[in-house]
Amino acid sequence: MRGRSERQAEMLLGVTADSLIPADHPIRRIKPIVDRALAGLGPTFRAMYAERGRASVPPEHLLKASLLIALYSIRSERQFCERLRYDLLFKWFLDLNIADPAFDPTTFSKNRERLMKHAVAGEFFAAVLDEAGRRRLLSSDHFTVDGTLLEARASLKSFRPKSEEPPAADGDTPAPSDSVPPAAGAGGGRNPEVDFRGEKRTNETHASTTDPEARLMRKGKGKEAKLSFAWHVLMENRNGLVVDARLTEANGTAEVFTALDMVEDLPGGHRVTVGADKGYDTGDFVGGCRDARATPHAARKAKGSALDGRTTRHPGYAVSQRVRKRVEEIFGWAKTVGGGRKLRYVGLKRNGLWATLTATAYNLVRMATIEALAAT
Repeated sequence: MRGRSERQAEMLLGVTADSLIPADHPIRRIKPIVDRALAGLGPTFRAMYAERGRASVPPEHLLKASLLIALYSIRSERQFCERLRYDLLFKWFLDLNIADPAFDPTTFSKNRERLMKHAVAGEFFAAVLDEAGRRRLLSSDHFTVDGTLLEARASLKSFRPKSEEPPAADGDTPAPSDSVPPAAGAGGGRNPEVDFRGEKRTNETHASTTDPEARLMRKGKGKEAKLSFAWHVLMENRNGLVVDARLTEANGTAEVFTALDMVEDLPGGHRVTVGADKGYDTGDFVGGCRDARATPHAARKAKGSALDGRTTRHPGYAVSQRVRKRVEEIFGWAKTVGGGRKLRYVGLKRNGLWATLTATAYNLVRMATIEALAAT
């Protein structure tokens, strides 16, 4: 018998979003960790806002929303707010009622400066890491460091000579010039053609007009050069959790010196091991690690290695070389699931906020996965 298609009608139901989320859904393992971490940030949140005035969107909602954007590969904040209108899982994660409206996407941009000023993302990351420590998921002795390039939100056509006059602002009329004819078909928002053939472009002579903090870099020989930032990660070797993540300028030497900064900031003051690839087999990294009471377990170069038998003869060195490859999973997840293959924002600070929150989201996924495996 054919069923009838009934028209939808408004009705009163005694149901909550929590009752509609499956009991075995993976995000149910993530939400308690997030709620506990945010509960400890109450003093920071109170310092961010005035005591009087119109109530804003709670900062807890903004941080949880940023996690959902990374966890579910949401393309943009605008798309997230649109989906928040009807996605009950998102409303449940943000502790909203079913009938509560979604907030406007401009809420993210208006509050981003406030989040960066008070270093909220870093405190949130540390709170989640503390929760991992309470669950005995962290190693305090063995670590791995690595870095990768993240493509900036800027086109190569914006990489112009620094001596060139900046483009006219909106509403301004550029000065007429008889020596430079207008490009054919220019106007109407058309993307102009640019020919770089025969022009030598370097970071010393050129800069992006879209994102001046981005630098032209290539991953290796034979690879194309792109406007990029450098993302550095320090991973503990027991469960592959991120213990430190920093976004810096991509200048060719940032990997080694940022890695040393992260190693020096490790708590405890006891001797640790730090695994790394061949790019870290340098005198600066090896000497810096030993000064920071860390044993450098970098992969050895075929020629001119800074390591010797004092380090490589121990069985722990071979273990570090096997485990260090797990750090690539972090970069792969951040670029595919987390949306970092091409950055969304302009500037080092805004993208740094994204990088910290994405590392936090990765740790939450790892912690939930470990708990699920332990329960089976």
